[in-house]
Amino acid sequence: MTTIKDISKKCGYSISTVSKALNDSEEIGEETKKKIKKVAREMNYFPNAAARLLKTNRSNNIGVLFVDQMQSGLKHEYFSAVLNSLKVEAERLGFDITFISQNIGNITMSYYEHARYRNCDGIVIACVDFYDPAVIELINSDIPTVTIDHIFNESTAIISDNLNGVRDLVHHIGERGHTKIAFIHGENTSVTKNRLAGFHKACKELGIKTEDEYIKQARYHDPKSSGKTTRELLELPDPPTCIMYPDDFSFLGGMNEIERQGLSIPEDISVVGYDGIYLSQVLRPKLTTYRQDTEALGREAAQQIISQITDKKTFNPKQIWIKGDLMVGDSIKNIDL
Repeated sequence: MTTIKDISKKCGYSISTVSKALNDSEEIGEETKKKIKKVAREMNYFPNAAARLLKTNRSNNIGVLFVDQMQSGLKHEYFSAVLNSLKVEAERLGFDITFISQNIGNITMSYYEHARYRNCDGIVIACVDFYDPAVIELINSDIPTVTIDHIFNESTAIISDNLNGVRDLVHHIGERGHTKIAFIHGENTSVTKNRLAGFHKACKELGIKTEDEYIKQARYHDPKSSGKTTRELLELPDPPTCIMYPDDFSFLGGMNEIERQGLSIPEDISVVGYDGIYLSQVLRPKLTTYRQDTEALGREAAQQIISQITDKKTFNPKQIWIKGDLMVGDSIKNIDL
């Protein structure tokens, strides 16, 4: 195994200089760092994590807290794409990621205790109950945190622009002559609140009256729940002409219910999804949806948490909003005005 001493002999710099260069010390010039790091790569040098922690008080390990209520884990298309982007960017910047939980073997510990146990320099938090005392303890701790799709006090947050995403969808539907628009939304979260605000804002701008019976709650990433809610909407005395679903995957439940009732999309009922996952584009008819920029969300989360870790003295918490884009499919019928 190549050591710092071996690299020192090869490149002609002292062991101390090599060590500082490999740890990005400001005492070493950039050109010298490049030369030493090039030699280290050529010699297949890999730093010892334990030794690095002792020298720099940093593990270069980012914890990820991800708790999906539907227990879909990394099969959740939206969050798996966000977390993959986070992983790619973190690794590019020289950091590993570790998933944080409350159970290690037969030992139960808090999220904060697990983060300390794994020597996490910082934590990225996504898809959790932000009112859970264990989550609040972690965010309020001395460990730097970044949240995804939720603003928590003064923490840095990376947020998909859900308000304007839904607003754009409603405008697209309204421009095709629909005024009876139903909105199936997910659980009571900050994401849902922003989407509802976007829905009401767009309806007001278009002069569309929002009917309470057209606004219903289901669950995110749950086709069964959305299927049941679709049935309730279609059984109304005056059913909607277009149904908006909480996410593309949940739409599958609505599609099955629509077909079960002998109706077709978009001839009998128009539909739209949300997220823009791959599945939405292979369905027939192709689903009109709003694509969330999962790559930008994950990349920005990685950059912000690493900035907090490496620049603690100058880093300022911020909220960064990430826009997506409308993906027009064939699932909306034009209604004559």
